[in-house]
Amino acid sequence: MRLRTAAASAVITVLGAGAAAVAAGRYASDAALKPSRQRPFPSDPQLTVHEVAAGHIGLTRSLASLRPGTYGLTGDEGHAIVGPVLDTTPHPPDVVVRRLERVTHGALRPGARMWLTPQLHIGNPRDALGLDHADVDVPGELGLLPAWFVPGARETWVITVHGLGTSREHPMVVMPFLQRCGVPVLDLAYRGDLGAPRLPDGIGHLGATEWRDLDAAIRYAVRYGAESVVLYGWSTGATMALHAAAESALRRRITGIVLDSPVLDWRATVRALTAADGSPAVLLPLAVRAVQGRTGLGGTGLPEASDPDRLAVPTLLLHGPDDAIAPWGASRALADRRPDLVTLHTVEHAPHGAMWNAAPDSYEEALRRFLTPLL
Repeated sequence: MRLRTAAASAVITVLGAGAAAVAAGRYASDAALKPSRQRPFPSDPQLTVHEVAAGHIGLTRSLASLRPGTYGLTGDEGHAIVGPVLDTTPHPPDVVVRRLERVTHGALRPGARMWLTPQLHIGNPRDALGLDHADVDVPGELGLLPAWFVPGARETWVITVHGLGTSREHPMVVMPFLQRCGVPVLDLAYRGDLGAPRLPDGIGHLGATEWRDLDAAIRYAVRYGAESVVLYGWSTGATMALHAAAESALRRRITGIVLDSPVLDWRATVRALTAADGSPAVLLPLAVRAVQGRTGLGGTGLPEASDPDRLAVPTLLLHGPDDAIAPWGASRALADRRPDLVTLHTVEHAPHGAMWNAAPDSYEEALRRFLTPLL
């Protein structure tokens, strides 16, 4: 009897530990499946504003505040656009001084806690950039999807789609460039975004289901005059673009793809987001399994976004080795496997989704060279 009791207790203990592990993995997986729009990534440090003066701002000294380029600075106090580091401006050793381009919302004050973000602009294209645009609704499988349409003279449209931790305001960083090219732009909000239909199961699928909203945007563009389209995605938006280019019934209308910081290895991205959220290393494999179980990723349905055999159109891949969320190695592997179609433009010192921010001039030149033959 004592042996049976001990055996039963051991079984209960093992089952309890297993259930706890499953629950812990599920909880940890929320970092990847429920990313915050307010704070782009858990790995991004909060920066304290130390001083605000005409044309410059002092921030906590860190690797983040020392990044080259131009970024949004956001927090509860407001939003601003900050430019390059100003080394020649006098400052204490624990402070980094950057050029303050402008305050776009609220007011900055010493002591405010903020983050740098690749999402440079807030508002809409007219208010943020002075670009005429129309607010349109794209019919999707879950309901109407809000989008901004910026008109242009070309018959090739560019459809932009944001990724993790941002909104449809993020693609506005390239709208002035695309307008100079004369390209109509359709900037899409998709399931889970503000004003768009809710996620059916309350979680994101890292592009594996969201791509169908991009497919709806392709149909909308063709219906309203686009002879062809170029898909332009950031992060999981880039993943959506790859799926749409391979699966859409209108894929023959797609003449090119632009991928910025693409999530090509969803397992690596889940591990990175889970670790950045503070989960211990032992939970990372459990988080990956939880994501697979909750989303169906890695099953026998939709093929992997990184499958080089699915590519059929010219592709510009903008990525760099400092991306801690979507590892650069998968992008290099894709470029190596399909040199006939993929052009890889490497951007140094750029965090996830911030390839334009780190080096806008070379980024736009690569984009110009890629788009010109397609227009």
